[in-house]
Amino acid sequence: MNPTASQWSAWRTYSAPPWTAQDLATARAVSGTTISVVLPALNEEATIGPIVTAVIEDCMTHATLVDEVVVLDGHSTDRTAEIASAAGARVVSVSRALPELAVVPGKGEAMWRSLFCTTSDLIVFLDADLREFDASYVTALLGPLLTDSSIDLVKGYYRREVDSRGAGGGRVTELVARPLLNLHWPDLAGVVQPLGGEYAARRSALEQIPFATGYGVELGMLIDVLAVRGLDAIAQVALPQRRHTHQGLPALGRMAAELWQVALDRLDRDGHIVTVVEPNRTITQFPDDDPARVSRPEVYDIGVSQRPPAVSRPEYSERDSLRG
Repeated sequence: MNPTASQWSAWRTYSAPPWTAQDLATARAVSGTTISVVLPALNEEATIGPIVTAVIEDCMTHATLVDEVVVLDGHSTDRTAEIASAAGARVVSVSRALPELAVVPGKGEAMWRSLFCTTSDLIVFLDADLREFDASYVTALLGPLLTDSSIDLVKGYYRREVDSRGAGGGRVTELVARPLLNLHWPDLAGVVQPLGGEYAARRSALEQIPFATGYGVELGMLIDVLAVRGLDAIAQVALPQRRHTHQGLPALGRMAAELWQVALDRLDRDGHIVTVVEPNRTITQFPDDDPARVSRPEVYDIGVSQRPPAVSRPEYSERDSLRG
């Protein structure tokens, strides 16, 4: 690890978060800070209810730490929206968050649109497929932001669930994201989980950066906050073990292709490379469980769209009217 990343890791890593929800509720009351917890969700009926319930009970009822839980529903075809609403979340369809703009499918799209249907000072993003969720995630992620005004983005890191063979998550991180960061953004080499879906940030930072609409949103956000706010504005905090639904290799391959595109876009934008030919926007895959399908490969669109900084949109100043 380069010296800058090593120094950052020693200074900005919270390996044993000391805060309780009540401690932070007091701090946020003194400062008048408003906080939203946002969950982008698509067909997560099995997990969304317990997550919303835990956040509301621990962070809104027992301690007045959070103002609202918002589920950005990506047109789910199951009972995700119904269950989230019954649990107490404010459910907003991605198409209603900014109705005059056509929806691009993807997690990053939902996150970007959440800026238009919330008004809070701080936003905590959580993945909606977490199992055995612990509301201490929220407390830990908010701690650095509520106790240090120089921090703008807090990434969670955790021990990943593994199976009996010792295999588990993090394959795209280790094979794609971490090499990219070490090669081109070495100051970020100390970030343990660059693609982790649990993080919190100040609106004042989020509204200034573009959002990749798909799975590259986490990598893009990390690089862009580094660019506009500097390394010391980023922190990371330890969270309990993370359990969620693992993706198969073909899906991970498509995610990897999106990450490469996000990285290439930032490298070109910042003058580190010159793009002569635009990358192809499809990926051809051969299912490894059916040799007979070699002659019938599957082709997927893996093109990445970018949403501009929210402050560049005229609707952003009118976001109170987009809350429903």
